[in-house]
Formats: sequence, C-alpha cells, structure tokens
Amino acid sequence: MTNALKITSVTLAVCLLAAAASSAMASPTPDTTWQKNHPRREQVNNRLANQNNRIKTEVKEGELTKSQAASLHHEDHQIRREERLMASQNGSHITKQEQRTLNQQENAVSKQIGK
Repeated sequence: MTNALKITSVTLAVCLLAAAASSAMASPTPDTTWQKNHPRREQVNNRLANQNNRIKTEVKEGELTKSQAASLHHEDHQIRREERLMASQNGSHITKQEQRTLNQQENAVSKQIGK
C-alpha cells in the first residue's frame, strides 16, 4: 500500500467516525438516564414496579388468580404507556397534573390488588 493510499484510508476512517459521532450528538435518545429518572416520572414508575411485585406476591399467596393478575398487569401496562406518551409530549418529563392523573389510575389498580 502506498503512503498516499494509507493517508486517504486513515482520513476516510476519521471522517466516518466524526460523522457518526456528530449524528449521535445531534439526535439524543428520547429517554436518557436523567429523563427516565426525572422525579415525577421516577415516582410513577416506582409505583408501577411496586404494584407489579405486589401482584406477583398475591398470585403466589393464592389471593389473586392468574386471570385477575393478567388483568391488573394489563391496566398497569396501559398506565406505563400513557406515562411514556405524556413524557414524549413534554420534553421527556411529565407535569404535576399528569403525575396526579397517573397516580389516581395507579390508586385504582392498587385497591384492586388489595381486595
């Protein structure tokens, strides 16, 4: 390989790396760590995770049937989808009113788990 060809290959590789890096910086992922851990989103998602564990525990203890658990899991998944949709419309965070709305929905599911 000639020196001119080596220099051209290295230059091309550097240009490709620079282009890849700049495009990655230009379009950040919609859910960075900070955004996922925004206090209001984190609170809602922690409640959903807690309810998921409660449902699993109730099934193991025989307090809920698998059918009831599936229905409750479905409701929680709908709440999570709604939270993600809300966040996608608000710069990857949710407003206080949206948090209240999601918490009210979670409260309704929580009451069904405890029956």
